[in-house]
Amino acid sequence: MVGRILKLNTSNSLFLFGARGAGKSSLIREQFSTRDDVLWIDLLSDDDEEAFRRQPSRLAELLATGRYRIAVIDEVQKNPKLLDIVHLEIEKKANVQFILSGSSARKLKRGGANLLAGRAFTFHLFPLTHRELGAYFDLHQALEFGTLPKLLEFTDPLDSSRFLKAYVRTYLKEEVVLEQLVRKVEPFQDFLEICAVMNGQIINFAKIAQDIGVDEKTVKTYYDILVDTLIGFYLPSFHRSIRKRQREAPKFYLFDTGVRRALANTLSLKLEAQTYEYGRAFEHLVILEVMRLNSYAEADFKLSYLRTKDDAEIDLIIERPGASDVLVEIKSYKRLDRSDAKKLNALKSAWDRPAEAMIWSQDPTETVVEGITCLPWQTGLARIL
Repeated sequence: MVGRILKLNTSNSLFLFGARGAGKSSLIREQFSTRDDVLWIDLLSDDDEEAFRRQPSRLAELLATGRYRIAVIDEVQKNPKLLDIVHLEIEKKANVQFILSGSSARKLKRGGANLLAGRAFTFHLFPLTHRELGAYFDLHQALEFGTLPKLLEFTDPLDSSRFLKAYVRTYLKEEVVLEQLVRKVEPFQDFLEICAVMNGQIINFAKIAQDIGVDEKTVKTYYDILVDTLIGFYLPSFHRSIRKRQREAPKFYLFDTGVRRALANTLSLKLEAQTYEYGRAFEHLVILEVMRLNSYAEADFKLSYLRTKDDAEIDLIIERPGASDVLVEIKSYKRLDRSDAKKLNALKSAWDRPAEAMIWSQDPTETVVEGITCLPWQTGLARIL
């Protein structure tokens, strides 16, 4: 069994959010399944969904028996009314810890659901990191198929591809269509493919709108749906001013490398080292690792990218509270290219506050070139998180 970095609080009530298949239910059961005072409610179950939809107050009745000290409600966004019951129980100091998991915060946020006003901590769970996988981690497989836990069950690449295709169909059907997040499915499907192809690039909302035949506002709504359903996240453009940072176009990354390839319809294409697509996939994976580990460590690092007017670029900027900034170039090569170090050093020299500059790659040798620390990507991550 693969151990997860995230450890859930055992006393305070909490929300656990994560995309479908990230392993939320497995994590909760691993931590609480040995106890006999747990009330399990799975709203993906037709029986539970129907019972609590008809009578949300049944939750209070079950807790009133005194049998339960923990109440787990899986996919809580499917019945936001239960959160009102949870709120009342917490206010009554009923001595019950609530574990509320979900794959979509959108319905809760947009529907004005009771988010318990700080009475419950919030945690996020992601696909597996290289640290969690340990000896099971295979870089090439992670680049081609991602790191959703279910993939550990497959040894045949064809089965991995089938799973990812089914995952994408399930997302469209259960998260988008059934939840009525979009009026028309066809433009959204076209958007998903374009979004996957443009993963990690600066978003051109107007161009995408033109390509799929909708207005620019709709495209922005589509991206927000992916963020709210935890299928992706924005990487903002760097600026010291928060206002200006919000004005610049962000990049967008899907939450898993395999899901990105499934949405782009490229699962049948092999990733070959030293190609453009391989380099993009490697950068995607490393940025995902930083984002996930930053969340698990509760480090509150701000992540962004920089592209200057003359098209010089820094792949990842990590702003650390109380410490120097970290400027990271991510390269998939296995041997150092001195020109990359020279370019990064020029950007570091113009930085307006203390900063470390690093190149993370597959080169196993740690060295300093042109004033830039060049090291294996796993070592670079360990230095920061």
